[in-house]
Amino acid sequence: MTNTYKEIFQQPVVWKKEYQLILDEKERIKTFVSKHHISIDSEILLTGAGTSAFIGDVLSFILSQKGFKNCKAVSTTDLITHPKVFLSTERKQVLISFARSGNSPESLAAVKLANSICKEVTHIVITCNEKGALAQNANPENTLMLLLPPETNDKSLAMTSSFTTMMFACLLFINIDKIEEQRPLVDNLCKNAQNILEKYEMPLKEIAGRGFNRAIFLGSGELKGIAEECHLKLQELTDGEVICKFDSFLGFRHGPKAVINNQSVIVYLFSGNEYALQYEKDLVAQINSNNNVVAQIAVSQNKIEIPSVQFDLNIITTATPQSDNEYGCIPYVFAGQLFGLFKSVERGLNPDSPSVSGNISRVVEGVKIYDFMK
Repeated sequence: MTNTYKEIFQQPVVWKKEYQLILDEKERIKTFVSKHHISIDSEILLTGAGTSAFIGDVLSFILSQKGFKNCKAVSTTDLITHPKVFLSTERKQVLISFARSGNSPESLAAVKLANSICKEVTHIVITCNEKGALAQNANPENTLMLLLPPETNDKSLAMTSSFTTMMFACLLFINIDKIEEQRPLVDNLCKNAQNILEKYEMPLKEIAGRGFNRAIFLGSGELKGIAEECHLKLQELTDGEVICKFDSFLGFRHGPKAVINNQSVIVYLFSGNEYALQYEKDLVAQINSNNNVVAQIAVSQNKIEIPSVQFDLNIITTATPQSDNEYGCIPYVFAGQLFGLFKSVERGLNPDSPSVSGNISRVVEGVKIYDFMK
């Protein structure tokens, strides 16, 4: 069994552990939030690099819907090259940093830049590695450290349980005032997730074994960020042998649809929002009238039916009630994680370290940080 396989399938278990960690830290977290006056009116930057940045792309949409109107996703890779575009010398800001290892040069540089440039900055660090530089160098005066269960510090190259559990931890954080009320929602999330992993492992493995060299992941709203993560998982786990794209359903019409050919697999992450779903179904119908592809996979809360469209697989994410909440988008990522795992094996690669050329590594290498204040 590879680490990648283990880390994908451990996710429902570690989410429950993370919930208990946040619950146990409730008073410490609430005290910090009160002391630093963090509220829905705070200016919040969600930051990280690569997969950690995609967490922000998902959460910025969810937090905006929950009233956090001054919340923005900014990757550390953008923040450190153009710090004054994002960091304010006039306003108080909250920087939420997501980091698996906490050793990426950009993550450390982002915190240092914020401390140097911002009029006032409060840090919330969500990391899987208590021994990482980000955790070790944190200033307790202005930093809330949220450490995840150690097993989320994935040993494999690809981030899987680290991605979902960091995202989950942030959602629990914003619900800290009603954290006890989240338990039935968490139990339901984990039950649904376990069902998906058990029920769809083999069907996804079968489709991964088909001959294709392109994959497209589409999602609307917060699911666009999930599509972004899915596309990276399949691409990096196949060492770039499968070229992947992602987009929103509506955005895909405006040029990117040209990527579809008869060597493509398309994965549709369908919204639970009935209004958005209308637009999504229209696009799928149009694609099917113009294109022949290797396979089409639907991921949705309920079975999707579109006239004249036949899906090779419809992954249902909500086997039990009470699924219409901010946690419901998380299991959608299993489509990308499992697909990437099985396609990596099918291609004869080691999913734990698929980069034969060494182009990518578990912790990014070769980044030189320059002194912005000079």
